[in-house]
Amino acid sequence: MSTSITGYVHGHSENEHQRLNDQADTLAGLLHGDTTFPAGSRVLEVGCGVGAQTLTLATRSPDARFTSIDIDAGSVHEARRRADAAGLRNVEFRQADLFALPFAPASFDHAFVCFVLEHLSRPVDALAALRTLLRPGGTMTVIEGDHGPTVFHPDSAAAREAIACQVALQRRAGGDACIGRALYPLLCAAGYGAVQVHPRVVYADASRPALVEGFTRRTFTAMIAGVREPAVAAGLIDAARFDEGLAALDRTTQPDGSFLYVFFKGTASAPVS
Repeated sequence: MSTSITGYVHGHSENEHQRLNDQADTLAGLLHGDTTFPAGSRVLEVGCGVGAQTLTLATRSPDARFTSIDIDAGSVHEARRRADAAGLRNVEFRQADLFALPFAPASFDHAFVCFVLEHLSRPVDALAALRTLLRPGGTMTVIEGDHGPTVFHPDSAAAREAIACQVALQRRAGGDACIGRALYPLLCAAGYGAVQVHPRVVYADASRPALVEGFTRRTFTAMIAGVREPAVAAGLIDAARFDEGLAALDRTTQPDGSFLYVFFKGTASAPVS
């Protein structure tokens, strides 16, 4: 993550590390099924965190060369440990700041950014800085979520209030939990061409138990649960109402419940001239 983040609202606890890994495992096909990089290509992954996305990317493109960076030293250490344990040899991990990257212009063929822009106060500046590191015609892939279109059954005002707390805390930290819908204008404003954005919908009901467990319960609801104390401390909601909202989110995992969330995946290219 970048120093332009005034506070990473999800924190760096072991529970959060596990949530990120659960999310990556559950959504690997949906988000990365069409992401591969050619043999010999140089790929910069920005904001790798604990390597939750890195393992999927590097495994799917074993002959590409990845440089994965994050500003948090602990996260980089954990990402390196996990990659070593998986036997990956095509990834170099480095601690670095997105706005002060130690790479020459046109150093990479591709850049990959996943769940990073939502935490930045200057997303266009970040994308523009990364564009200078791409060779002419090099590609950018960006994936972000958007809490706005979230739909669930049974519906619950308390659950929506709990979700709104997470959105508000992220906004106070300088980010945007609803940034997915803005990927197209952001990439265009940062000077990219051939911009395309496609929604990736996660829908979970009893006929999809892996998504119910992996996404509804262990990814989304766990994320909202993680902001309970700061939300209550900030006066955004009282503890009883927040807990009511969490119970309502868990209620959607029952046999008669359902849950829908939308991610957005954007691709673009650096200008040739």
